[in-house]
Amino acid sequence: MNTLRTGLSWLCVSSALVGLSACSQTSSAAETPTSQAAVTTSAVVTTVAPTTTLPATTTEAPTTTEAPTTTAGPTTTEAPTTTLDPKVQIVGTAPIPIKPLGRSNGPDTVVLQDRLTQLGFWTGLSDGQYGFATLQAVMAFQKYLSLPTDGRVDQLTADWLTGFTEKVRGRADSGTLVEVDKGRQLLFLVVDGTTLWAFNTSTGSEVPYEAINKKDPTKVEKGDSVTPSGLWEVTRERPDGWWDGDLGQIYRPKYFIGGVAIHGMTSVPNYPASHGCVRVSTQAMDFIWDTGLVPVGSPVWVHE
Repeated sequence: MNTLRTGLSWLCVSSALVGLSACSQTSSAAETPTSQAAVTTSAVVTTVAPTTTLPATTTEAPTTTEAPTTTAGPTTTEAPTTTLDPKVQIVGTAPIPIKPLGRSNGPDTVVLQDRLTQLGFWTGLSDGQYGFATLQAVMAFQKYLSLPTDGRVDQLTADWLTGFTEKVRGRADSGTLVEVDKGRQLLFLVVDGTTLWAFNTSTGSEVPYEAINKKDPTKVEKGDSVTPSGLWEVTRERPDGWWDGDLGQIYRPKYFIGGVAIHGMTSVPNYPASHGCVRVSTQAMDFIWDTGLVPVGSPVWVHE
C-alpha cells in the first residue's frame, strides 16, 4: 500500500486481510432493519459539582470541579466532542418545517430534499420526485439519528429533520478519506477532516456463504461475507457501467482490498447484506465518480 495521506496519524488500526469476491445483489430495501444508530443531540449541558461544606476538624477545604460542557456526538466509543470543536457545523433548524409526506412526490418533497442536502445527506437533485436517491438519503438520516429506518418520512422523522441543527459528521476529524461505519451502516466522504456527505450503505452480512461462480458455473465460491475493518486504500477501479464479478454484477466499483469494493447497487437495504463489499446506490456511485472525490490512492477507513 502506498503511503497514505497526511492527517490520519491519529488512526491506529490493526486488521487482517481477507480475500473476498465482489458482491452481488441479494436483498431488497424493504426488508426488516437490524442495525440502527444512536440519536444525536445538540443540546449543551453544563453541570456544576456541589460545593462540599468544610468539616470542623479539617484545616483545608476540599476541592470542587466544574463538569465540562459537551455536546453528545452520534454513536461512537470516543469521548463527547466539545462545542468548541471547529468541525461541528451548525446549520440551524429547517427554514420550512418538513411535512410527514411518507414517500410521496411534490413540492413538499422538494423542501425535504433541500433540507437533507443542507444537513449533508446526499439526495441528488431537488426535483420533487421521491426516488431511490431520496429514499437512501432519508434512510441514512434515520440511521444517523437511530430512528426506525424504513425510508418513509413519518411524523417522528419529519420532526427530527425540522429541528436538527448540526450537519452530519463521521468520526474522522482529520485527513481526506472515505469512512465506512459498519456499526451504523453509513458511508462518509471526509475532506480535510470535514464530513462533506453521508450515504446509506450496506456492508458484509458476516454470514458464511456458498454460491455458484457467476462467471464459471463449474466453480463454487465460499466465504464469510466480511467487510474487513482497517485502514485501506483504493487500488483499482472500473469506470463505466456494470461489471461481472464472481458473485454477480456490480456498478462502477472502486476496489480497496482484494475483491472488496465500494460500488453501486440497485438494492441497498438498511442492514448488512452484501458478501463483503460496500454498497451505495447507483446514483450515489455516479456522484462519487463525477466529483472525483475518491480517486485511486484514497484512504478507506472501515470501522465498527
